Amino acid sequence: MFRHRIAPLLLLFIPLSLSAQQNTVAVRVIDSQTSEPVADARVIVNHGPDAEPVSAEMEQRDRQFQPKSLLVSKGSKVNFPNRDATQHHVYSFSPAKSFNLELFKDQPEAPVVFDKTGVVEIGCNIHDRMQGFILVTDSGLTARTDASGVASVPLPADVAGIEELSLSLWHPRLGNVTKTVNFTIGLPASDPVELALDLTPESKKTGRLDGLQKRFQDL
Repeated sequence: MFRHRIAPLLLLFIPLSLSAQQNTVAVRVIDSQTSEPVADARVIVNHGPDAEPVSAEMEQRDRQFQPKSLLVSKGSKVNFPNRDATQHHVYSFSPAKSFNLELFKDQPEAPVVFDKTGVVEIGCNIHDRMQGFILVTDSGLTARTDASGVASVPLPADVAGIEELSLSLWHPRLGNVTKTVNFTIGLPASDPVELALDLTPESKKTGRLDGLQKRFQDL
């Protein structure tokens, strides 16, 4: 009688477990210097369906860009509403998107279209400590690590025919914030896959954008 009770449970459990393994893979991102988990790392799968363009916002509030980092698909339109009482002058010299929104309050006249993949570093010409990033991708498969450094990364629909998976990772404490870091993991993968990023220590971050224009002119 006991055997009859557990058999249905096993039949239900096994397909769910297999389905999870086929559709996602867990990655854990750590700091290579401290081995501490890294939260808010962006993970992009370099294989799979193209993402559709979206409309998004990166507002200025309390003299900060919020959110500090934004991931959008190629062709997306991003608005930069100003929620502060003071004016802002939002700009970027990034190769992926160069633009200039001169002094404005409330809402700029039109959103900015991000039509090229890459990392777009954004500043304010009035407030040096304001810094934001927009990651533009053509991948429809992305994830973000939680407080424990773990992200559940979606896999392509044709994962059965793939032996290796290419991933691009990004974090605002990378030494070069204008580029992603690439990894290749084997499939099927262990759970979770541990990936290490070489990050700038928090104590060395100044938050200033001194030399922002020069950095992109030197690329």
